[in-house]
Amino acid sequence: MNEKDDEELTLDPGFAERFAAQPRPECQLYLISPASIGDGFAESLKAALDGGPVAAFQLRLKGLDEHAVARAAEPLQRICAERDVAFIVNDSVSLAKRLGADGVHLGQSDGDPREARAALGPSVQIGVTCHDSRHLAMEAGEAGADYVAFGAFFPTTTKETLHRPDPSILSWWSALFELPCVAIGGITAENGRPLVEAGADFLAVCSAVWAHPQGPAAGVAAFQDILPSPRT
Repeated sequence: MNEKDDEELTLDPGFAERFAAQPRPECQLYLISPASIGDGFAESLKAALDGGPVAAFQLRLKGLDEHAVARAAEPLQRICAERDVAFIVNDSVSLAKRLGADGVHLGQSDGDPREARAALGPSVQIGVTCHDSRHLAMEAGEAGADYVAFGAFFPTTTKETLHRPDPSILSWWSALFELPCVAIGGITAENGRPLVEAGADFLAVCSAVWAHPQGPAAGVAAFQDILPSPRT
């Protein structure tokens, strides 16, 4: 199957119902930083992580060179380590190696997961953006990714998006593959439940937490209403 074929095929929303459900861990929160942060962001991160369970934090800063991102990362990485939250670097394998990060998230133009694995070793988590493409997700899995990310599921101001998958892609993936899948893009506590029910292993969230009117702790806490007990 090539990418064109993948785009032309429509998923049956009831596809996953034809397969016996396999137990999977409960859906968890995957927190992404704003594109720019100020001097007080470390305190905001502490508040967010203390607001409820968070599995991972991805540092995604734009418009800075690697040295500046590394300086910004140091206190944030320490905060994550103290709370047993995986610290993920966006885009840069070299920065992930420099920091000794727990993982790296790769876009489609950020390099091959095989090369990232060779550079970072077997224990570092490697995630790959797969947009709305089953083909890209299967390729990422074959290349050794530790998770695949689908989205954007909803409109988002965080970054420009060209792809809008249907939640059924999460059902399809979780029915056939053990590799975790991440749902991303404009997700809030108000619209995220269908993604959890469809089979997302992680909800990747950004503005819903950092722009929450009651602060980041409340932003994280709001998601606890839609994160379920383990699926069986």
